[in-house]
Amino acid sequence: MSLTDDRQGRVPFEYIREKFSKANPEIMAINTFSKLIDSTIHMDFMGRPYAVEHPSGKIFDENNKEVEFYTVRTLFLRFLVNGQGIKPTGKDVTYKDIPGGLVYYPNFSKRTIERLAKSYGSDLEKFESDMQSIGAVKVLQGDKAYKFPFMNETYMTFIIWEKDEEFPPAANILFDQNIQFYFDAEDLAVVPDVAIDIIKNKGIMPDWIGLYKKKSI
Repeated sequence: MSLTDDRQGRVPFEYIREKFSKANPEIMAINTFSKLIDSTIHMDFMGRPYAVEHPSGKIFDENNKEVEFYTVRTLFLRFLVNGQGIKPTGKDVTYKDIPGGLVYYPNFSKRTIERLAKSYGSDLEKFESDMQSIGAVKVLQGDKAYKFPFMNETYMTFIIWEKDEEFPPAANILFDQNIQFYFDAEDLAVVPDVAIDIIKNKGIMPDWIGLYKKKSI
């Protein structure tokens, strides 16, 4: 399956790219706390700098390598197009608290919360090492928890409860309340899954095809 064959990923990307191409780059930069230099929007993603060209929607990492994965490209452009300029509130909310979150919660829980628990619930040292690789900040929740920026001023907190003789591993994912002014519930069903892939790869974007091809990591 090649990138050009990933129709499920390509269709939503082309839709948001069309909206992005017609949007004012200066306003998008202001509303997402990004920097506009010439016709390129500079922003952070998972602790690393990226550049988004306008109007093409092409995205490049710090090594000038183009991002090819439809899932990530779509999230970048939706963030820029939909951003409303709301700073972090300092108040954490669950996915269920996001407008529309109850509808997608079963998929969200299986794809992200259960995956997070399975990935790290038996190895808190690995959790700590992987989270530190993206510059996450330790917070006092669960058995171990870290808060980190996803894109610019949007934040998530990953919480792990280690398994023991009586209970299986458990996890939770929290968002700063301002995230709903950048992503809708459908986007946020995907956001932590993308973050987990990158965290497990020590902060580097792995070579996956996209949301619609199941990853092995």
